[in-house]
Amino acid sequence: MKKKKLNLRDLNKTSSDNHKRNDGHNHSSPESIGKFKIYVPAIFSFVMLIIGIAMDYFDVAFFKDWIRIVWYAVAYLPVGFPVIKEGWNSIKNGDFFTEFLLMSIATIGAFAIGEYPEGVAVMLFYAVGELFQSAAVKRAKRSIKALLDVRPNEALVYRNNNYVSVNPEIVAIGEKVQVRVGEKIPLDGILLSEKGSFNTAALTGESKPDTIAKGEKVFAGSINLDGVIEIETTKEFKDSSIARILDMVQNATARKSKTELFIRKFARIYTPIVVFLAIGLTFLPYFFVDDYVFNDWLYRALIFLVISCPCALVISIPLGYFGGLGAASKNGILFKGASFLDEMTRITTVVMDKTGTVTKGVFKIKEIKTIDWDEPEFMKYLMAMEEQSTHPIAKAIMEYKADGEDFQAKEVTEVAGKGLKGKVNGKTVLVGNKALMTSNNIEVPSETDNIVESIVMVSIDGKFAGYVIIADELKEDAHEAIKQIRESGISKIIMLSGDKDSITQQVAKEMGIDTAKGGLLPEDKLNEVEHLKKQFNTKVAFIGDGINDAPVLAASDVGIAMGGLGSDVAIETADVIIQTDQPSKIARAIKIGRSTRRIVWQNIGLAFGVKAVVLVLGAGGLATMWEAVFADVGVALLAILNAVRLQKMNWK
Repeated sequence: MKKKKLNLRDLNKTSSDNHKRNDGHNHSSPESIGKFKIYVPAIFSFVMLIIGIAMDYFDVAFFKDWIRIVWYAVAYLPVGFPVIKEGWNSIKNGDFFTEFLLMSIATIGAFAIGEYPEGVAVMLFYAVGELFQSAAVKRAKRSIKALLDVRPNEALVYRNNNYVSVNPEIVAIGEKVQVRVGEKIPLDGILLSEKGSFNTAALTGESKPDTIAKGEKVFAGSINLDGVIEIETTKEFKDSSIARILDMVQNATARKSKTELFIRKFARIYTPIVVFLAIGLTFLPYFFVDDYVFNDWLYRALIFLVISCPCALVISIPLGYFGGLGAASKNGILFKGASFLDEMTRITTVVMDKTGTVTKGVFKIKEIKTIDWDEPEFMKYLMAMEEQSTHPIAKAIMEYKADGEDFQAKEVTEVAGKGLKGKVNGKTVLVGNKALMTSNNIEVPSETDNIVESIVMVSIDGKFAGYVIIADELKEDAHEAIKQIRESGISKIIMLSGDKDSITQQVAKEMGIDTAKGGLLPEDKLNEVEHLKKQFNTKVAFIGDGINDAPVLAASDVGIAMGGLGSDVAIETADVIIQTDQPSKIARAIKIGRSTRRIVWQNIGLAFGVKAVVLVLGAGGLATMWEAVFADVGVALLAILNAVRLQKMNWK
């Protein structure tokens, strides 16, 4: 229904539209209204109410009859008129059972039976409660909205032999962009300068500077910390990592949790039921009570209406989930919706890829073993041969620091599936696996049979010269990640990898992982996860790099992608994105989900418990309007303060 502006509320369009559909509240206002001006109507009503109560208490002679009525009416109108107006507009649009209607009936009814101070007080506290709720909503949204500040506003693009300032949205792929110290990187690209230091805290949650070398990727939203740099754009702004993450965060609240959806439906049924109960409470006692007094039972019914307001539920629960999303974002974890916060709390089994998830996905030399050769000279022969290859293992070997300019490889040929053969400085050199050595009658030491990592063997002039072990490094926090996942209560951890089974088993054993399988194709991983999901009472989270693992990320109950900034597939497919590439953040995501759910259920229990007690007391004539105000506005504020606690929690 069409929403009108209320003078008393600070209304943000997104939150008000969502909440309006729930119970008719408004919780924010246009930014053009000054902060003090928002409170003026409530302050005026409060002053008038206090003076009126004081004159009643001291029995001031002139404060009688119509003067008293007019005084309290003037006190009532600044806070009451906007609510009555909104209630009327709601009725015209077919939405009868809103809180505006409940509060209007309750307070006008109080005037009708002569309870003027209570009528003003109920509406005043309701208005003040709305203002406090508005402040709480703004506070909870601040951590997510702060992410919008990383959106770059301009780009210095090299055009027509000069740098010109343009909107990042009109910069094409392949253009050269200059970024000065303290400015934000406007688009994704590669660094053209020799090196750069960047603050990526807004993107990853990590405060330490990130140093990037020439040719490496830089991401939009990072802040340049050291000197003027140049980058070459690799994506249009709409496809950049920051643009897509911003879009994802802004739309995260669209995916409601089951709890949120239930409360929303419940409020739509609950409110009209209470209205009809209040009508029954007013008139039905006439048929059953001997000393029936209409005003007494109407007063009880009015109390009943005030208490019935579902504000505490309908506001504090979405606010709780929103707070959870914001807290996760501050920790470098992006949930694609509140529903996944809930799902994280149900996970019983964690399945993870190896390469790029718990390892760095970069080959490094682990060990060099030579026989009758000095290591530097041995490596010069090997590097001269590997210089001809583009294989990742060759790249790892070429990182060895040795001056080998006087070692030149010639007549290099590839032996399919085995390695390379050629001549270096007149010596015949073989570089490859055991099969290459055996086929050339080179005797290989038996100790190599027990090595599970990738091994490069070398023979020089028909004699075995040594070998190099190449391995993928574990991430610094890999062991801590497994420890924390177990401490969070996960009963089963499994590793599935496309790497050799022997290597996968070794990594799993080193990390203390329960079960591991290697040599798997993407479809094999998918089958394994589907099998796990069929087991009784099993919820599976899969953690992968978001590229080869895309099918499994989509099929699992919760798909978690590592390093979402660098992977388009991760952003598209996963439900949760760990922006920092740190597997230890997985346990933190679980903890944040559980904290969010715990606070949401605390609020549900608080709201239902207090309202149930005061409803019974009100129906029995044992509660006044003051208790009713506490059951509505007071409980709502307590629930909101509880939800805001998520912003202060630490899950280290």
